[in-house]
Amino acid sequence: MKLLFSVLTLPVTGPLKGVVWVAEKIADQAEAELYDGDKVRGQLMELELHYDLGEISEADYLAREEALLARLRVIREREAERRRA
Repeated sequence: MKLLFSVLTLPVTGPLKGVVWVAEKIADQAEAELYDGDKVRGQLMELELHYDLGEISEADYLAREEALLARLRVIREREAERRRA
């Protein structure tokens, strides 16, 4: 009975499952990029370079640096939680 129901509802549930799968993959990729420690460290180096070249003010540098360092702290906390689990 369940197999028959699955076959009959496939035209409706099939595309829906596909959309859900794509959304999950996009969310996974976005999370991986957001929590990539190497990328954040690279952004910190790039920020320091812009500051050293005088392209941004000290206040702007400090604000951006604090945001990036906060992201690094979150990344490290998440990695520590994953190791414990």
